Amino acid sequence: MSGARLGLTVTHRRYVPYAHAHYAGNLVDGAYVLGLFGDVATEVCIRTDGDEGLFASYSDVQFVSSVRAGDVVEVTATVVRVGTRSRGIDFVARVVCRGRPERGASAAEVLAEPVVAVTATGTVVVAAAA
Repeated sequence: MSGARLGLTVTHRRYVPYAHAHYAGNLVDGAYVLGLFGDVATEVCIRTDGDEGLFASYSDVQFVSSVRAGDVVEVTATVVRVGTRSRGIDFVARVVCRGRPERGASAAEVLAEPVVAVTATGTVVVAAAA
C-alpha cells in the first residue's frame, strides 16, 4: 500500500569535492545537481512506497546560480502530486556553505543566506503495490 502523501519533504546535504570541478573557477556541471535530485527522489520513493522508484522525467529545470567545488549543497525534494504509481516532486538545491580558496587552501564559510542554485520539477514512478 502506498504511503505517498502530499507535502512529504526529504533533504540531503553533500560536500562538493574539488574532483568534480569541470569548468574554470571550479564550477561544477549542472548534471551533478541533477544526480543529487535523483538521490533525494530515491529516498522519497523508499519512504512513501518501499520502492526505490524510477525517475521518469523533468518537466522543468532552472539553473539559477553556480555550484562550485568546495560548496556544501542542500537538496530538498517535496511531493507535490500523488498518482496511482507516479509522484510529482519539486526540487531545490541551495548552496549553504562555500569554499573560499582565495583566503587559503582550505578556507570556507557558512553562507548567511543559502543561495538557490537549481530548481526543478520531476516525475518518478514506483512499482505497483502488491
